Amino acid sequence: MTQLGASTYLWASPFGDAHLDLFAHAGELGCDVLEICIEDPSLVTTAAVHAASESSGVAVSVCGAFGPERDVSHDDPALRRAGIDYVRGCVDVAAAVGSPHVAGPMYSATGKTRLLSPSERERQRGWAVESLAEVAEYAAGRDVRLAIEPLNRFETDLVNTVEQGLDLCERIGGANVGLLLDTFHMNIEERSLPDAIRLAGGRVFHFHACENDRGAPGSGHIDWDGVLAALADIDYPGQIVIESFSPEIQEIARAVSLWRPLAESPDALVRDGLASLRRGLGRAQNR
Repeated sequence: MTQLGASTYLWASPFGDAHLDLFAHAGELGCDVLEICIEDPSLVTTAAVHAASESSGVAVSVCGAFGPERDVSHDDPALRRAGIDYVRGCVDVAAAVGSPHVAGPMYSATGKTRLLSPSERERQRGWAVESLAEVAEYAAGRDVRLAIEPLNRFETDLVNTVEQGLDLCERIGGANVGLLLDTFHMNIEERSLPDAIRLAGGRVFHFHACENDRGAPGSGHIDWDGVLAALADIDYPGQIVIESFSPEIQEIARAVSLWRPLAESPDALVRDGLASLRRGLGRAQNR
């Protein structure tokens, strides 16, 4: 059964042991899962996260934060190694807290947008493939999957579309390598969100439900009936997480260019978004 949830980015950044009360809070709002972002691994104690998840009945999703010091496709081998080691650390967290995956745009540093020649771009992709193949092998040994997220053209120059994401997955290899699809990014890059979801098929390992302005699902112009019908068509069994952000967390707001509130409050955004998604899932199942 599909689990619905929300990202800790709505309330706290960086997430750590000081924010474990978010599990119970998310449960009260109707979440089945809470997605924690590992921005600073030193702030997260896996035993404490696991205990909070167990006591609240709210499952865990793990995503990564990929800044310039964690770039698995950088031309500097030391930075590539730092990126590999970071993602391996996230895999360890996922295995310890029960997350089925590590998710995020792990192929490059977020915000890296360069005009490169085809040969230079291919070299960057080659480094991403080499690095993530090592991580994938390590993750397979921990029974963790990698959910690789295409981002829109303003946030990365490497993987923008489902088609590009699938190509990267094929080149990395491994049955535990797939995609995280995010409707905010897809709304910019894909000509048809339902068609892109169907193209990804069984490679969809995780899903972010975001409105076109990153607000609550159902409050904008995303075709949620089409999106959720496509997920039903591919028999997607995984988590659907509302990933949005608060302008009150200034560093993250600046990084995602969020200059205004998207809802009355983060809690309202989650409540309204979950209600809309549940109604849409019901319609998709009753077609």
